[in-house]
Amino acid sequence: MARSIWKGPFVDGYVLKKAEKSREGGKNEVIKIWSRRSTILPQFVGLMFGVYNGKKHVPVNVTEEMIGQKFGEYSPTRTYYGHSADKKAKRK
Repeated sequence: MARSIWKGPFVDGYVLKKAEKSREGGKNEVIKIWSRRSTILPQFVGLMFGVYNGKKHVPVNVTEEMIGQKFGEYSPTRTYYGHSADKKAKRK
């Protein structure tokens, strides 16, 4: 279920502060964040975020197509190695 329009998109306060500080400084370094639930806003375009996936910070370069989606969508938490049955079928 989507969030109500009158509430607006959810973004953790510290993510906004870090992004604003990075924009003012003009530095192009990775902003480490742990908030996978935060929505990507237009003011984040062009910034590089390190989104935590439970093990490491995955670098995510924000583009215009990403606006409105969540940071967690670009930092997978599980590694898919394929189905074991597929590997057996390929060996033969």
